Amino acid sequence: MSLETFLYLLPLLLVSLVLHELAHAYVATWLGDPSPRADGRLTLNPIPHLDPLGTAMFAITAFASSFIFGWAKPVMISPRHFRRPQVDMAIVAAAGPATNLVLALGCVAVLVHGDLTGTAFTVLVYAFQVNVVLGLFNLIPIPPLDGSRIIAAVMPRAMHARWAQLDQVGMIGIFVLIFVFNDQFWDVFGEVLDETTRVMVNIVNV
Repeated sequence: MSLETFLYLLPLLLVSLVLHELAHAYVATWLGDPSPRADGRLTLNPIPHLDPLGTAMFAITAFASSFIFGWAKPVMISPRHFRRPQVDMAIVAAAGPATNLVLALGCVAVLVHGDLTGTAFTVLVYAFQVNVVLGLFNLIPIPPLDGSRIIAAVMPRAMHARWAQLDQVGMIGIFVLIFVFNDQFWDVFGEVLDETTRVMVNIVNV
């Protein structure tokens, strides 16, 4: 990726990150948790949402990898405020990836039905890829990713308590998994990305 393309893409990256976290914050607040509001996360201002390392990873992978990848600062959620803690937490978790997949669908609609060319077309393709990666990667059911919260909704309470404790080591496991099985992981993820693209193109062509 050229520096020019990255600079044009940067605002779309920020929007994708902010809306992902804002979706978590808004749904949690709607379900009764005051924590996101108290923590200043019900805002479109990107500063409260950004994680320095996660943001830097977007820049690093943009120039050094075929997949652009990074993360934002997780929204503080207190499930004890929810009426149905496990189920409501799953709904909160699903809101972030769902937002990115909707954004990706919007990108596809513009790419298919718009008249973009050159740099604008390339930037929107990258924006689509970023949102699909954010959406699908976060659905992997490994703590602390959103997918782990979703499957936790159907766990017995005792199992859920043990599952939640894995948050502290889960990200290490994810990075080890990617490092050890790097080629296989991204090959599978690339196939999922291709299939997601096909499905979204079919949707916008209906």
